[in-house]
Amino acid sequence: MKLLLDTHLLLWVAGQPERLSEAARLLIEDMENELIFSTASLWEVMIKRGLGRDDFKADPRLLRRGLLDNGYSELPISSAHVVAIDTLPAIHKDPFDRMLVAQALVEGGTLLTTDATVAGYPAPVKAV
Repeated sequence: MKLLLDTHLLLWVAGQPERLSEAARLLIEDMENELIFSTASLWEVMIKRGLGRDDFKADPRLLRRGLLDNGYSELPISSAHVVAIDTLPAIHKDPFDRMLVAQALVEGGTLLTTDATVAGYPAPVKAV
């Protein structure tokens, strides 16, 4: 299964694995699953880190390198992803989360998220 991890899950995988739920850990450790991260998540970390958010202290360069070194695939943002956002209901206002949902739809993967609101989208999203 192709799994796109949301930004918080990526941060937890990289620096606080003890915060992962058992369900998330099992999916991430399953060698049958393809793990993907979005450039949107790195962009979100860069912006929110610059704003001084305590939950976004990771260096995006190190985060990217660590994910790639651990077998994650990087998913760039395409115009298909951007226009797919227009098809989403206005459930969530966060542009980064909306991009991740659109990417999961376009790419045929499942977005793993820690956000119950994001999990409410009629899309391949799984709360863990």
